[in-house]
Amino acid sequence: MPHRNSPVTPELDNISWNILEALQHNARLSFTELGRKVGLSTPAAAERVRRLEELGIITGYHASLDLARLGMPIRVLVHLTIHGGDVQVQRTVAAVKEMAEIGRCHRITGAESFIIEANVVSIRHLEAFIDKLSTLGATATSTVLSSPVQRREYHGAHIDAFNKYL
Repeated sequence: MPHRNSPVTPELDNISWNILEALQHNARLSFTELGRKVGLSTPAAAERVRRLEELGIITGYHASLDLARLGMPIRVLVHLTIHGGDVQVQRTVAAVKEMAEIGRCHRITGAESFIIEANVVSIRHLEAFIDKLSTLGATATSTVLSSPVQRREYHGAHIDAFNKYL
């Protein structure tokens, strides 16, 4: 049975979902191995992946890094509150894109303007990083103790469960 999606998302069949699941688990699969896993020929698997990329469903491939082993053992979440309009937002976006410590930055609704995920090498480095951010607005920082969900792999069943909210 195909998985239902929102009106803006194309209908995906079970093979497409199996491809997405396999690639989320191991994006380095060859098309031959991927085809074997999902019951397609190598060219058919390659074509399906190409179509999923063209639809914008697959947006990229990456390697996950252990930043602690690379010398950046402290992960923090910084809530940044800025005041002002579009000019201040644009200034902030430009500034955070240049800060090497920042792994992710989200513009959000609510009292704060941005949530920033960053990695630093020491408390001294964290202090300097917060000082840089403080020139943009008010900060509130939390240190990440652990991450029970590192990166969720999404499956068709997740999307089916979400559809009840449409």
